[in-house]
Amino acid sequence: MVKRGFKGRIFASRATRDLCRIMLKDAAFIQEKNVEWENRKRARKHLPRVEALYDQDDAAQTMKRFRAVDFETPFEPIKGLKAIFHPAGHILGASIIELIDKDNRRLIFSGDLGSNNSPLLPAPWRPGQCDLLLVESTYGDREHRSLDDTWRELGDIISSADAHSGNILIPAFAVGRTQQILHAFRAHFDAWGMNKWRIFLDSPLAISASEIHDRHQDLLRPEVAHPSGFMGLENVHVTKTANQSMALNNIRSGAIIIAGSGMCDGGRIKHHLKHNLWRSNCHIMIVGFQAGGTLGRRLVDGAKRVSLWGEAITVGAKIHTIGGLSAHADQKDLVDWVSAADGNPQIVVVHGEPDSSASLISALGQRGIKKTVTAALGMQFKL
Repeated sequence: MVKRGFKGRIFASRATRDLCRIMLKDAAFIQEKNVEWENRKRARKHLPRVEALYDQDDAAQTMKRFRAVDFETPFEPIKGLKAIFHPAGHILGASIIELIDKDNRRLIFSGDLGSNNSPLLPAPWRPGQCDLLLVESTYGDREHRSLDDTWRELGDIISSADAHSGNILIPAFAVGRTQQILHAFRAHFDAWGMNKWRIFLDSPLAISASEIHDRHQDLLRPEVAHPSGFMGLENVHVTKTANQSMALNNIRSGAIIIAGSGMCDGGRIKHHLKHNLWRSNCHIMIVGFQAGGTLGRRLVDGAKRVSLWGEAITVGAKIHTIGGLSAHADQKDLVDWVSAADGNPQIVVVHGEPDSSASLISALGQRGIKKTVTAALGMQFKL
């Protein structure tokens, strides 16, 4: 939008603004590299060049339009309309948006909601009086595994890897998932024997994101906040440069390597997989969603051989799919959140696959909430 001439303000919570500063730049860099690679192929076929959706300069210009707003602090994006950001508990800075017009009519938009039992962030703010409520439905058709079971599984994997004298590779998303894993290591440091391991955070983006989490510890659960922050965890080493990352390939055992990308389709994790995936004493922890067609999804689905840079690699490592770490609310969380709204508002279900949205509407109906509809293009509501 900014590249195409948008001159308005972009309102966001302070943590969201800080994360956007590093993530928009990173996304732009990836686009530039992908376009460069694509244009080399197109040139050989005498096809027209393509252009990146936006570049790093566009990202820098976009940041100039940001206006950071504190949670629970009303502001006026346009005259006569009051807006308030409330904590959504999804990732650091994620916001529920409340809009109030001059006649005191209220619209509440959930955005991505976090779980009531997130290991990092407090439960989402609950809606009160409103006339129109928009709620996401990403996991409107299921309930997540309990955190206790998830932590137990992680501990068992670490114990098994220690017995096999191998390495553990963790492809992890830079924001949220990496910090969840680091927090789990600190919280279970003695129980899981973490003193036996060298932990490497091998992702410049995840390192920067963790530093931003450290600057916003007031937004975390009180038991998560720590004077030394995520980066001060004992045994954690940060590898910012490519040479530092490549040096990890010489480690045969005793290393836990957290690297991006979270779906194994790019970034440094692919290099670590090339050097470890064929080893029978290596363990791969898949801790996030893996989209169809990605390398991570092929590993989850049990592929025996994968290709990395044209080289066929036999999968000898043990692949573990860890559930229970989703940053999204599940069906129970969503129903509880909607049930907190007062005033019998119109409920509009958004942001979900059709089956998930339909399942959430059914679950709301069982709770006695009948004034529900799935969003459709062009739909209008009169308040």
